[in-house]
Amino acid sequence: MARIDAFLKLGLAQGCSDVHLSVGVPPMLRMNGDLMPIKFRELSDVELESYVHEILTEKQRETLEEGHDLDFSYVAEEGGRFRVNVFRKVTGYGAVFRFIPSDVPTLEQLNTPKVITDFCDYHQGMVLVTGSTGTGKSTTLAAMINHLNETRNLNIISLEDPIEFVHPSKKCQVIQRELGTHLTSFADGVRSAMREDPDVILVGELRDADTISMAMTAAETGHLVLGTLHTTGAVKTIDRVIDALPGELREQTKAFLSMSLKAVVTQVLVKTPDGRGRRAVMEILVNNRAIAKLITTDQTHQIPTQLQTGKEYGMQMMDQALLEAINAKQVDPDDAFRYANDKRKFTRFVTDKELVPTVGLGGNEKAVQ
Repeated sequence: MARIDAFLKLGLAQGCSDVHLSVGVPPMLRMNGDLMPIKFRELSDVELESYVHEILTEKQRETLEEGHDLDFSYVAEEGGRFRVNVFRKVTGYGAVFRFIPSDVPTLEQLNTPKVITDFCDYHQGMVLVTGSTGTGKSTTLAAMINHLNETRNLNIISLEDPIEFVHPSKKCQVIQRELGTHLTSFADGVRSAMREDPDVILVGELRDADTISMAMTAAETGHLVLGTLHTTGAVKTIDRVIDALPGELREQTKAFLSMSLKAVVTQVLVKTPDGRGRRAVMEILVNNRAIAKLITTDQTHQIPTQLQTGKEYGMQMMDQALLEAINAKQVDPDDAFRYANDKRKFTRFVTDKELVPTVGLGGNEKAVQ
């Protein structure tokens, strides 16, 4: 058994989401969003390097020595699957292990809004799930793939970096391909997938212009494309896609988004009231005629108004979703306050009044005491 498995086993026993290993500090666990050290000595550079090398292939060691980060999946000997990132820094190696449950979650278990299930019924177009790192984008997409796998007869091709949740084929044929193992880039993966009779293509991350362009082509030619972006709102997502492609393609990109972008889901993970878990809270954009016109006329700054008034379509702003979750006692008000955009609406719910003065409320407004 690799020595690093002992830390992973401890982390799983504690119910953590991530295990962090870094030179100069003891191993640390991510528990419900907070990073906490375990009772262990500070790791030395030689010690951590030896731990990491035990689980790497020769090719991975060479890649790491060349100065590149590594992303791969790892299965501990005593069970437990992890998404791993290994990197080099000033003091030596660092590694983060993200636990991946063996059972693929369902949309019902995640308590997602009903409209998320509706997105799975689209036959073509693009649905984007966005948010910063560690907000559960992969989990939401996995649940969507699982829903498709149980309800429709499709060919699903998933391009990931690395493969996280493993989907056994049920009603669907699910083909999972990994960056660096089965394909050289997401763009090449999408290009190949389009020749493999797909119904649904999942792109792990739309990280560059080539990938975005190929994903757009796939969505325009009769496929449902699911993908992620590291953006923190619907408007920022649309602007990011437009800005990612060359200027001469700007009008073409806006036309694509107005017609083929079906929805944008932006999510954060907020602590539950008991502090023992976290729940995804989502901002949701559902493309309609009004939003399409705002995109084509460079008025994306007016999209939030459409989200606020588009409840009948399943739309909601992040602040609306947070307030609703607070009133339903589904999330901790103090943690929700941290994610709110207009924090003035949330100050009356805050129990830790020290939080309020630490954020800028804008103008000359006084903090609520």
